[in-house]
Amino acid sequence: MTDRILSHARPAAGVGLALVLTVPLGIAGAALSGIGHRWVDILAQFTGPALVLAVAGLAGAALLRSRGLVGTAVAISGLVLAAGWPQWAPARGTPEAGGQGFTLYSANVHALNTDVEAMAASIAAADADVVVLIEVGDAPMAVIDRVLAGYPYRAANIRMDRPSGAARSVIAARRPLRDIVLVVPGLSVVGAVVETPIGPVTVAGAHMTRPWPYQIQWEQIRQAEGLSAWARSVEGPVIAAGDFNSVSSARIGKIIKREGGLIPAPGWPGTWPTRLPAFGGITIDQVYRTPDLALVERRLGLPTGSDHRPVITRFVRAAPPVS
Repeated sequence: MTDRILSHARPAAGVGLALVLTVPLGIAGAALSGIGHRWVDILAQFTGPALVLAVAGLAGAALLRSRGLVGTAVAISGLVLAAGWPQWAPARGTPEAGGQGFTLYSANVHALNTDVEAMAASIAAADADVVVLIEVGDAPMAVIDRVLAGYPYRAANIRMDRPSGAARSVIAARRPLRDIVLVVPGLSVVGAVVETPIGPVTVAGAHMTRPWPYQIQWEQIRQAEGLSAWARSVEGPVIAAGDFNSVSSARIGKIIKREGGLIPAPGWPGTWPTRLPAFGGITIDQVYRTPDLALVERRLGLPTGSDHRPVITRFVRAAPPVS
Protein backbone atom coordinates (compact mmCIF):
# COMPACT_ATOMS: atom_id res chain seq x y z
CA MET A 1 0.00 0.00 0.00
CA THR A 2 2.79 2.39 0.93
CA ASP A 3 4.64 1.66 -2.31
CA ARG A 4 1.46 2.29 -4.27
CA ILE A 5 0.93 5.66 -2.57
CA LEU A 6 4.53 6.65 -3.23
CA SER A 7 4.29 5.60 -6.86
CA HIS A 8 1.35 7.97 -7.32
CA ALA A 9 2.79 10.79 -5.19
CA ARG A 10 6.19 10.90 -6.88
CA PRO A 11 4.94 12.10 -10.31
CA ALA A 12 2.79 14.78 -8.67
CA ALA A 13 5.75 15.91 -6.57
CA GLY A 14 7.89 16.00 -9.70
CA VAL A 15 5.39 18.23 -11.50
CA GLY A 16 5.21 20.54 -8.47
CA LEU A 17 9.00 20.73 -8.27
CA ALA A 18 9.27 21.49 -11.98
CA LEU A 19 6.85 24.37 -11.52
CA VAL A 20 8.88 25.68 -8.57
CA LEU A 21 12.04 25.61 -10.67
CA THR A 22 10.46 27.94 -13.22
CA VAL A 23 10.81 30.76 -10.64
CA PRO A 24 14.64 30.78 -10.44
CA LEU A 25 14.75 30.10 -14.19
CA GLY A 26 12.69 33.24 -14.86
CA ILE A 27 14.84 35.32 -12.51
CA ALA A 28 18.05 34.06 -14.11
CA GLY A 29 16.65 34.81 -17.55
CA ALA A 30 15.72 38.34 -16.52
CA ALA A 31 19.16 39.01 -15.03
CA LEU A 32 21.05 37.55 -18.00
CA SER A 33 18.90 39.21 -20.63
CA GLY A 34 20.39 42.68 -20.16
CA ILE A 35 16.93 44.14 -20.65
CA GLY A 36 16.47 47.29 -18.58
CA HIS A 37 12.68 47.39 -18.69
CA ARG A 38 11.19 47.92 -15.23
CA TRP A 39 9.32 44.61 -15.17
CA VAL A 40 12.46 42.70 -16.06
CA ASP A 41 14.62 44.76 -13.71
CA ILE A 42 12.41 43.91 -10.74
CA LEU A 43 12.99 40.19 -11.33
CA ALA A 44 16.73 40.72 -11.78
CA GLN A 45 17.00 41.93 -8.17
CA PHE A 46 16.31 38.48 -6.72
CA THR A 47 19.19 36.31 -7.91
CA GLY A 48 20.20 35.56 -4.29
CA PRO A 49 16.87 34.00 -3.27
CA ALA A 50 16.70 32.38 -6.71
CA LEU A 51 19.97 30.53 -6.13
CA VAL A 52 18.72 29.24 -2.78
CA LEU A 53 15.48 28.07 -4.42
CA ALA A 54 17.36 26.41 -7.28
CA VAL A 55 19.67 24.53 -4.90
CA ALA A 56 16.68 23.49 -2.78
CA GLY A 57 15.03 22.25 -5.99
CA LEU A 58 18.16 20.25 -6.78
CA ALA A 59 17.99 18.63 -3.35
CA GLY A 60 14.31 17.83 -3.89
CA ALA A 61 15.03 16.30 -7.31
CA ALA A 62 17.72 14.12 -5.77
CA LEU A 63 15.26 12.89 -3.14
CA LEU A 64 12.78 12.05 -5.89
CA ARG A 65 15.57 10.19 -7.72
CA SER A 66 14.58 11.86 -10.96
CA ARG A 67 17.54 12.14 -13.31
CA GLY A 68 15.67 14.52 -15.56
CA LEU A 69 14.77 16.88 -12.73
CA VAL A 70 18.28 16.65 -11.28
CA GLY A 71 19.76 17.66 -14.63
CA THR A 72 17.23 20.49 -14.99
CA ALA A 73 17.93 21.76 -11.47
CA VAL A 74 21.69 21.64 -12.06
CA ALA A 75 21.31 23.64 -15.27
CA ILE A 76 19.05 26.23 -13.64
CA SER A 77 21.41 26.55 -10.65
CA GLY A 78 24.24 27.20 -13.09
CA LEU A 79 22.23 29.88 -14.89
CA VAL A 80 21.37 31.62 -11.62
CA LEU A 81 25.01 31.47 -10.53
CA ALA A 82 26.06 33.02 -13.84
CA ALA A 83 23.40 35.71 -13.46
CA GLY A 84 24.50 36.63 -9.95
CA TRP A 85 28.25 36.34 -10.46
CA PRO A 86 28.79 39.95 -11.65
CA GLN A 87 27.37 41.26 -8.37
CA TRP A 88 28.77 38.56 -6.10
CA ALA A 89 32.34 38.61 -7.42
CA PRO A 90 33.23 41.95 -9.05
CA ALA A 91 36.84 43.02 -9.52
CA ARG A 92 38.52 44.01 -6.27
CA GLY A 93 41.54 45.77 -7.76
CA THR A 94 45.23 45.17 -7.08
CA PRO A 95 46.39 46.61 -3.73
CA GLU A 96 49.44 48.83 -3.67
CA ALA A 97 52.32 46.98 -2.01
CA GLY A 98 52.86 47.97 1.60
CA GLY A 99 50.24 50.69 1.55
CA GLN A 100 48.06 51.72 4.45
CA GLY A 101 44.33 51.22 4.39
CA PHE A 102 41.12 52.42 5.95
CA THR A 103 37.81 50.80 6.92
CA LEU A 104 34.34 52.10 6.13
CA TYR A 105 31.13 51.12 7.89
CA SER A 106 27.85 51.84 6.10
CA ALA A 107 24.30 51.04 7.13
CA ASN A 108 20.67 51.93 6.64
CA VAL A 109 19.60 52.02 10.28
CA HIS A 110 15.90 52.61 9.44
CA ALA A 111 14.11 55.83 10.28
CA LEU A 112 11.74 54.28 12.85
CA ASN A 113 14.42 52.20 14.57
CA THR A 114 14.89 53.27 18.19
CA ASP A 115 17.44 50.62 19.21
CA VAL A 116 20.29 53.06 19.72
CA GLU A 117 22.21 50.59 21.85
CA ALA A 118 22.36 48.09 18.99
CA MET A 119 23.46 50.82 16.59
CA ALA A 120 26.22 52.00 18.91
CA ALA A 121 27.41 48.44 19.57
CA SER A 122 27.49 47.59 15.87
CA ILE A 123 29.49 50.71 15.00
CA ALA A 124 31.92 50.20 17.88
CA ALA A 125 32.50 46.54 16.96
CA ALA A 126 33.30 47.47 13.35
CA ASP A 127 36.15 49.74 14.52
CA ALA A 128 35.98 51.65 11.23
CA ASP A 129 37.71 54.87 10.24
CA VAL A 130 34.64 56.26 8.47
CA VAL A 131 30.95 55.68 9.20
CA VAL A 132 28.09 56.30 6.76
CA LEU A 133 24.58 56.09 8.21
CA ILE A 134 21.41 56.27 6.14
CA GLU A 135 17.90 56.88 7.50
CA VAL A 136 19.01 58.18 10.88
CA GLY A 137 15.75 58.86 12.71
CA ASP A 138 14.95 61.22 15.53
CA ALA A 139 15.76 58.68 18.28
CA PRO A 140 19.43 58.13 17.33
CA MET A 141 19.90 61.79 16.37
CA ALA A 142 18.85 62.78 19.90
CA VAL A 143 21.79 60.77 21.29
CA ILE A 144 24.11 60.93 18.30
CA ASP A 145 27.19 61.49 20.48
CA ARG A 146 26.52 58.10 22.08
CA VAL A 147 25.78 56.35 18.79
CA LEU A 148 28.90 57.81 17.18
CA ALA A 149 31.22 57.78 20.18
CA GLY A 150 34.79 58.17 18.96
CA TYR A 151 33.73 59.87 15.72
CA PRO A 152 33.81 63.60 16.49
CA TYR A 153 33.94 64.80 12.88
CA ARG A 154 30.55 64.69 11.18
CA ALA A 155 28.55 65.91 8.21
CA ALA A 156 24.78 65.51 7.81
CA ASN A 157 22.12 66.49 5.33
CA ILE A 158 18.88 68.21 6.28
CA ARG A 159 16.13 66.38 8.12
CA MET A 160 13.57 64.99 5.70
CA ASP A 161 10.00 64.48 6.87
CA ARG A 162 8.50 61.44 5.18
CA PRO A 163 5.45 59.21 5.76
CA SER A 164 7.87 56.39 6.63
CA GLY A 165 9.58 58.53 9.28
CA ALA A 166 11.77 61.61 9.44
CA ALA A 167 15.41 60.86 8.69
CA ARG A 168 18.85 62.24 7.90
CA SER A 169 22.05 60.82 6.46
CA VAL A 170 25.34 61.20 8.33
CA ILE A 171 29.02 60.76 7.53
CA ALA A 172 31.27 60.51 10.60
CA ALA A 173 35.02 60.06 10.92
CA ARG A 174 37.82 59.77 13.43
CA ARG A 175 39.91 62.25 11.47
CA PRO A 176 38.88 65.69 10.22
CA LEU A 177 36.46 65.96 7.35
CA ARG A 178 35.18 68.78 5.20
CA ASP A 179 31.48 68.94 4.44
CA ILE A 180 30.80 69.48 0.73
CA VAL A 181 27.76 70.66 -1.17
CA LEU A 182 26.48 67.59 -2.99
CA VAL A 183 23.18 68.14 -4.78
CA VAL A 184 21.59 65.47 -6.95
CA PRO A 185 17.96 66.26 -7.82
CA GLY A 186 15.58 63.94 -5.99
CA LEU A 187 18.36 62.06 -4.19
CA SER A 188 18.85 62.04 -0.43
CA VAL A 189 22.62 62.37 -0.19
CA VAL A 190 25.36 63.77 2.03
CA GLY A 191 28.98 64.35 1.03
CA ALA A 192 32.31 65.00 2.70
CA VAL A 193 36.03 64.91 2.01
CA VAL A 194 37.46 62.73 4.77
CA GLU A 195 41.07 62.55 5.92
CA THR A 196 42.07 58.87 6.00
CA PRO A 197 45.38 57.02 6.51
CA ILE A 198 45.82 57.05 2.70
CA GLY A 199 44.94 60.74 2.34
CA PRO A 200 41.74 62.59 1.42
CA VAL A 201 38.83 60.48 0.16
CA THR A 202 35.56 61.96 -1.07
CA VAL A 203 32.63 60.06 0.44
CA ALA A 204 28.97 60.21 -0.50
CA GLY A 205 26.21 58.69 1.61
CA ALA A 206 23.27 58.05 -0.72
CA HIS A 207 19.74 56.76 -0.29
CA MET A 208 17.99 56.12 -3.57
CA THR A 209 14.25 55.87 -3.82
CA ARG A 210 12.53 52.51 -4.00
CA PRO A 211 12.04 51.11 -7.49
CA TRP A 212 8.91 50.80 -9.54
CA PRO A 213 6.10 50.04 -8.70
CA TYR A 214 6.63 51.87 -5.39
CA GLN A 215 7.89 55.04 -7.08
CA ILE A 216 7.71 56.43 -10.61
CA GLN A 217 9.76 54.27 -12.94
CA TRP A 218 12.33 56.91 -13.98
CA GLU A 219 13.18 58.30 -10.54
CA GLN A 220 15.90 55.79 -9.67
CA ILE A 221 17.43 56.21 -13.12
CA ARG A 222 17.59 60.00 -12.77
CA GLN A 223 19.21 59.66 -9.35
CA ALA A 224 21.77 57.14 -10.63
CA GLU A 225 22.65 59.39 -13.55
CA GLY A 226 23.00 62.42 -11.28
CA LEU A 227 25.21 60.59 -8.79
CA SER A 228 27.32 59.21 -11.64
CA ALA A 229 27.84 62.67 -13.13
CA TRP A 230 28.96 63.95 -9.75
CA ALA A 231 31.38 61.04 -9.24
CA ARG A 232 32.95 61.68 -12.64
CA SER A 233 33.55 65.33 -11.70
CA VAL A 234 35.53 64.56 -8.53
CA GLU A 235 39.32 64.39 -8.48
CA GLY A 236 40.91 61.63 -6.42
CA PRO A 237 39.45 58.61 -4.64
CA VAL A 238 35.66 58.46 -4.31
CA ILE A 239 33.37 56.16 -2.37
CA ALA A 240 29.58 56.17 -2.72
CA ALA A 241 27.91 54.07 -0.04
CA GLY A 242 24.39 53.60 1.24
CA ASP A 243 21.04 52.14 0.31
CA PHE A 244 20.72 52.07 -3.48
CA ASN A 245 17.57 49.93 -3.53
CA SER A 246 19.12 47.87 -6.32
CA VAL A 247 21.65 45.10 -6.73
CA SER A 248 24.80 46.17 -8.56
CA SER A 249 24.16 43.96 -11.60
CA ALA A 250 20.71 45.38 -12.43
CA ARG A 251 20.00 48.54 -14.43
CA ILE A 252 20.82 51.05 -11.65
CA GLY A 253 24.15 49.40 -10.93
CA LYS A 254 24.96 49.29 -14.63
CA ILE A 255 24.35 53.04 -14.91
CA ILE A 256 26.62 53.78 -11.96
CA LYS A 257 29.36 51.53 -13.28
CA ARG A 258 29.13 52.76 -16.85
CA GLU A 259 28.51 56.48 -16.37
CA GLY A 260 30.12 56.99 -12.95
CA GLY A 261 33.15 54.77 -13.49
CA LEU A 262 32.52 53.22 -10.06
CA ILE A 263 33.10 49.61 -9.03
CA PRO A 264 30.83 47.83 -6.52
CA ALA A 265 31.94 45.79 -3.55
CA PRO A 266 30.84 42.14 -3.66
CA GLY A 267 27.14 41.66 -2.98
CA TRP A 268 27.24 38.39 -1.04
CA PRO A 269 26.12 37.64 1.63
CA GLY A 270 22.97 39.74 1.18
CA THR A 271 22.06 42.77 3.25
CA TRP A 272 18.25 42.86 3.03
CA PRO A 273 15.88 41.87 4.51
CA THR A 274 17.22 40.72 7.85
CA ARG A 275 14.32 38.30 8.29
CA LEU A 276 15.98 36.14 5.62
CA PRO A 277 19.35 34.43 6.17
CA ALA A 278 22.13 36.56 4.72
CA PHE A 279 23.07 33.88 2.19
CA GLY A 280 19.60 34.13 0.68
CA GLY A 281 19.12 37.90 0.89
CA ILE A 282 19.74 40.58 -1.71
CA THR A 283 22.32 43.32 -1.50
CA ILE A 284 20.71 46.69 -2.05
CA ASP A 285 23.15 48.30 0.40
CA GLN A 286 26.10 49.08 -1.85
CA VAL A 287 29.62 50.43 -1.52
CA TYR A 288 31.00 51.76 -4.81
CA ARG A 289 34.58 52.95 -5.30
CA THR A 290 36.75 54.54 -7.96
CA PRO A 291 39.44 52.36 -9.60
CA ASP A 292 42.24 54.14 -7.71
CA LEU A 293 41.10 52.23 -4.62
CA ALA A 294 41.42 48.46 -4.15
CA LEU A 295 39.01 46.52 -1.97
CA VAL A 296 40.70 44.12 0.46
CA GLU A 297 37.71 43.07 2.58
CA ARG A 298 33.92 43.11 2.59
CA ARG A 299 31.86 41.68 5.43
CA LEU A 300 28.61 42.26 7.27
CA GLY A 301 28.40 44.04 10.62
CA LEU A 302 26.45 43.30 13.76
CA PRO A 303 22.67 43.95 13.71
CA THR A 304 21.48 47.49 14.35
CA GLY A 305 17.78 46.78 14.86
CA SER A 306 17.13 47.72 11.22
CA ASP A 307 15.82 45.49 8.43
CA HIS A 308 19.15 46.15 6.65
CA ARG A 309 22.49 44.61 7.59
CA PRO A 310 25.53 46.90 7.88
CA VAL A 311 28.38 46.54 5.39
CA ILE A 312 32.02 46.83 6.45
CA THR A 313 34.60 47.38 3.72
CA ARG A 314 38.34 47.98 3.80
CA PHE A 315 40.30 49.81 1.12
CA VAL A 316 43.90 50.54 0.19
CA ARG A 317 45.32 52.49 -2.73
CA ALA A 318 45.29 50.48 -5.94
CA ALA A 319 48.59 49.65 -7.57
CA PRO A 320 49.28 51.80 -10.64
CA PRO A 321 48.48 50.04 -13.91
CA VAL A 322 51.37 48.26 -15.58
CA SER A 323 52.37 50.09 -18.74
